[in-house]
Amino acid sequence: MDNIFFDHPKLIEYISSNDYSEAARLLLREQLKVWKDLDSAYTSLKSVQLKSFQYNGFVIKVQHNPGRVKSSTAKVDEKSIKERKCFLCPENLYNEQQALKYGNDFLILVNPFPILTEHYTIPHVNHIPQRIREWFGSMLLLSKDMQRDVLIYNGPKCGASAPDHLHFQAGSKFFMPLDDEFHSLKNEYGEIIVDDDKITVAGIDDGLRKFISVETNDIAAAEFVFKILFESYLKVSPDEIEPMMNILVLYEPQKEEGEFFGWRIIIFLRNKHRSSHYFRDGEDRILLSPAAVDLGGLCILPFKNDFEKITKNDITEIFKEVSIGKEQFEFIKADIKKSLSGNSFI
Repeated sequence: MDNIFFDHPKLIEYISSNDYSEAARLLLREQLKVWKDLDSAYTSLKSVQLKSFQYNGFVIKVQHNPGRVKSSTAKVDEKSIKERKCFLCPENLYNEQQALKYGNDFLILVNPFPILTEHYTIPHVNHIPQRIREWFGSMLLLSKDMQRDVLIYNGPKCGASAPDHLHFQAGSKFFMPLDDEFHSLKNEYGEIIVDDDKITVAGIDDGLRKFISVETNDIAAAEFVFKILFESYLKVSPDEIEPMMNILVLYEPQKEEGEFFGWRIIIFLRNKHRSSHYFRDGEDRILLSPAAVDLGGLCILPFKNDFEKITKNDITEIFKEVSIGKEQFEFIKADIKKSLSGNSFI
């Protein structure tokens, strides 16, 4: 595996200061010089088509991206997974692909099928299942070391194209509308569950998506709240291993005295992987397979016909169908509040 590791004179400078965002950018620049297909994929991003739909206080953008057809149509059933080689295992990487080592557990790779101009995949070094519970703390630490980026986790049954291999993704902050809209959405559609000097937890339902937000600069408090959320969610989830969720994490450094700094965590709660629109016949079919980026406000459509015909109403229907139901959401919020009430830990 040693021959896949990226090396560069500037790398030690970035790694020694834990600036893995800049190290990843260096990797991307160097990979583009030697990997022809990668260069073509990133060049094609400059000409992708975009359109936007305005909702009450937020925007959903749609990107036509033919390069994402493999991810959008990925077969993630157990039989299909067993029959293919895992494309995240080091021995199965592209010949040109190199990696940054992050700690003892993860590799940072350039994503060869990009959604944005800087897009990374961060797999575990070993072939272990896509499960977040044990690795949530690692995601938080990674986001602190990649402060220019947002970290992404897609659950094994709601967006991960490799549900058999633990991985995150990362990309430049603010490429998703939600990154900018978060505070206004929280104010307009949010219910505060906990708010003290260590942590703020809210439940937000904007009519399309239902998600829990966590804001804190205390990593132990963030991990504790996630544990409570996970256990509450399991009570109303038919999946006993991991309830369906997509997660976005970003870390904001302190810029001025008194300004918030720390983690902002968004956890989308899901009802199903793909909506009925995905399985329709003929012209009624829309191949949109929502994952974290889509729910963050940037929907990826690989086929031009779908891009041209999709409507605001279609997006509303799709998002509502794949999101958790209102009763379940109300239960989870109440259960988190009850579990955290009077807890001395936070």
